[in-house]
Amino acid sequence: MVKHQPLQVYEKQIFVSFVTGIYGCRWKRYQRCQDDSSRWECTWFVILCSSFFLLLFWAYFWLVAQNDFNEFNWSVYNRTGEWRDETIPILASTTVGFSYVTFLMILALFHISLGQQLNLYWVHKIGVLATLLTTISGVVSVDDIWADEWDIVLVSLQATAPFLHIGALATVTAISWLVAGYVVRRERSSFQMMVLVVYIIIVLALYLLPLMFTCPCIMDRHSLKPRPDVIGRRGAPMLAPENTMVSFNRALQQGAASLEADVTISVDGVPFLMRDRTLRRTTDIMKVFPSRKYEDASFFNWTELRSLNAGQWFLETDPYWTVGSLTSRDRSRIGNQTVCSLVEMLRLAARANSTAVLNIRKPPPDHPRSRSWFMDTLWAVQKAGISQKRVTWTPDTDRGRVRGFQQSSSEKLSVEEMRQRGITSLTLHYSQASHKDIQEYLANNVSVTVYPVNEPWLYSILWCSGVPSVSSDAPQVLRKVPYPIWLMSQNAYDFIWITSDLVSLAIIIVIFAFQKWRMSGIQNYNPEQIMLSAVVPRPNRDVNTMKEKLIFSEINNGLGSSDEISLYPENGYARYSHADFGR
Repeated sequence: MVKHQPLQVYEKQIFVSFVTGIYGCRWKRYQRCQDDSSRWECTWFVILCSSFFLLLFWAYFWLVAQNDFNEFNWSVYNRTGEWRDETIPILASTTVGFSYVTFLMILALFHISLGQQLNLYWVHKIGVLATLLTTISGVVSVDDIWADEWDIVLVSLQATAPFLHIGALATVTAISWLVAGYVVRRERSSFQMMVLVVYIIIVLALYLLPLMFTCPCIMDRHSLKPRPDVIGRRGAPMLAPENTMVSFNRALQQGAASLEADVTISVDGVPFLMRDRTLRRTTDIMKVFPSRKYEDASFFNWTELRSLNAGQWFLETDPYWTVGSLTSRDRSRIGNQTVCSLVEMLRLAARANSTAVLNIRKPPPDHPRSRSWFMDTLWAVQKAGISQKRVTWTPDTDRGRVRGFQQSSSEKLSVEEMRQRGITSLTLHYSQASHKDIQEYLANNVSVTVYPVNEPWLYSILWCSGVPSVSSDAPQVLRKVPYPIWLMSQNAYDFIWITSDLVSLAIIIVIFAFQKWRMSGIQNYNPEQIMLSAVVPRPNRDVNTMKEKLIFSEINNGLGSSDEISLYPENGYARYSHADFGR
């Protein structure tokens, strides 16, 4: 008996080795397997998918929440008492986690398309689980600290929904290759039918989703209202310290049509500008009055307030990463800023022929000016020499005592309530100003100002909605938006929508038909054809020489002619053997 020696033809598969090596640390060919994945590995694939979609939502949330980064840092400051940019570690960790999970997700889809088992390496399992738990803890923390900010996701869809729809449509169409390859197999199971039904429902829902869109910028160009005026909210706080003279000057230089300020009444009746309840964040009170750092700002007299520096903190903390772009002259001017009085700001507005919006914080009940604060404010307006018609009064208290000012409310009211109170304008958060509400207010001659608006996409959808003015921390950014970032007629969008659906449907049908044809072709082959076709490698001189030597050596040894050719695809080689030896 002659000992049989197998002929092995090893064909390198660099791509498969890379995919299985990175995903499951299976770098050698014999470690790979095309059997169905175990339930445990399928469970980890579900966890990976959950992490991906959660991180996708998380990354989208922080992308659109850039409009309110300053509000987030301020909310954290009010809880911790320390001012720092908390968004940097969040954005860094989100970017790293999303990139990592997305890469693993792509590798997993390649495994499915190549028919490889989903054996996720244990290190990746730990990484995915840690990323998932970190994201969940971040969502819970934001919901606790910043719960109102979730509304920005719904608001942002007014600008991004048409584009997200096209992206989702392309993704679902591409996934049809995997779905078709799974459901057209010869063996039929209830799970296959469930996958097919779920996929069809998702596709049909995406096809009809635009019926639910409310996008203000899908409109006729001729119906576009004039560009909304920009109000400098605390001046231009990204370019200079908020509520200071240099900040208001910068706002006017960047095209702001009005100035908005936070007003507090000092213990001796002088209205001054301060957003926080204390002076710790925006002044050097820690050096000048360290024992009074937690005291309410309204319990300081004007002489004490004037002795504080209100600009150095901006240079030291660099809250918006803009200090590096300032000239030495600008830094010197900012470093010498003091607490600004209401009279100074109103005089600047009067000289610039601008208007002013006053957000007045009523003093505490035990404050010496708790009953005369509105008279102190009136005195400051008269002293500044600005017309009362150019000053907007926003506090909802003591309206009966204040006459001659423009009356505005920060509370969302019905048109009837506004008429009863004599209010002609509203100052609303963007989450409260829906497109329908804005149209109703404008139809009843009610002016609407929306805040805070710092990003071009939000400014664009409010422009398309017809909002007359917006309050912004970034007038220098909105100045660069001379037109909505996108504007499309209803007919144009309907054409894009229907065309995309039809193209997607055609591609999906072709993919399912091709996969069905491909599977039926494979099923019609008999085993011998499969084995004979599989052993034919790409032309290789060395391989052919080895085959010839093997055949001649067997003939010389007197072997029979009954041959058997078998293939071991999972091991990546062909074996040429004999069933009979010379009898």
